[in-house]
Amino acid sequence: MNGFLRRLTLGAVLAAILGAQLATQAEAPLRVAIAGLTHTHVHWLLGRPDRGDVKLVGVAESNRELADRYFKQHRLDAGLLHPDLQSMIEAVRPDAVCAFGTIREHLEVVRVCAPRGIHVMVEKPLAVSLAHAEEMAALARQHDILLLTNYETSWYPSTQEALRRVTAANGIGELLKLVVNSGHPGPEEIGVNREFLEWLTDPVDNGAGALTDFGCYGANLATAFMGGTAPESVWAVTRQLKPERYPKVDDDATIVLAYPRAQVIIQASWNWPVSRKDMELYGADGQIIAPNAGTLHVWNRDVREPERLTPSRPAPPHDDPFAYLAAAVHGKVDASQGLSSLENNLVVMRILDAAMKSARTGDKVVLD
Repeated sequence: MNGFLRRLTLGAVLAAILGAQLATQAEAPLRVAIAGLTHTHVHWLLGRPDRGDVKLVGVAESNRELADRYFKQHRLDAGLLHPDLQSMIEAVRPDAVCAFGTIREHLEVVRVCAPRGIHVMVEKPLAVSLAHAEEMAALARQHDILLLTNYETSWYPSTQEALRRVTAANGIGELLKLVVNSGHPGPEEIGVNREFLEWLTDPVDNGAGALTDFGCYGANLATAFMGGTAPESVWAVTRQLKPERYPKVDDDATIVLAYPRAQVIIQASWNWPVSRKDMELYGADGQIIAPNAGTLHVWNRDVREPERLTPSRPAPPHDDPFAYLAAAVHGKVDASQGLSSLENNLVVMRILDAAMKSARTGDKVVLD
């Protein structure tokens, strides 16, 4: 009996140790690498406080002067730097790669990472064109990797609370109109660095100008608020109000999306006197105005004065793109739905593609 008990006790101890090891492995930080540094949103990750959920294991950037500048700013180990994506992947074998280069480079990042089973998150928008987006999606599905798109507005408390209220049974009723405003005085005017400005104002590297840079926010939000469905038609007007400064691309765009019982107006600009990202939602029974990241004004049919709300910061991992990426890779969130999902962002690319066609021809584009 004593021998049996000793064996039982030893087995229990070994099981407990194994369980602890497995739990530790499950909670190990996601090993993340960066592809490119020319998109200044990269500072979001480079300067992120250590939360124990992700670990930066490599950076691929061919522009050594730019890399040295950022590495010095964020006090990074020089050993993290690699001259290109291929060599970095071979050296560090990351779990996921975050793309912070040009939008055109997103496709190559997926071409390199997907066959190796490495998950990818890109900065908005998903791709430079619908054709690129569809190839990226095919590779992600073939190799069973996550392909997420990060938008600043996805993590706003006002965005998440508005989504919750619109979809709630006692919300504002059927959504009839959405207006999304995204813009600033212009990339040069707000002082983006040279490396970012060069490709942001190039139609080959960015797809368009303000239409893609800021129009994608509205397309992403519209797709989420409309339950993932694509509009029936897209109509767009673009302007080049500062051709001497931005000679290759539009700097102002208005996009109208028509749904069976709703309309979405997206206003994107590099010509506004102040920077803004806000939205207005009008339902059958009420309306919501989100003037900024942390505020909502909510009316229902029976009141004159709005309820003024300051939504709480979303709980992790829904408060941060990199926490969300780690949770998605570890199977803790369903990344097939929502603002970052591949399905949402394929619809976004259909909208942007149609908007560019409409802007060129002056005609409404009907989606299949």
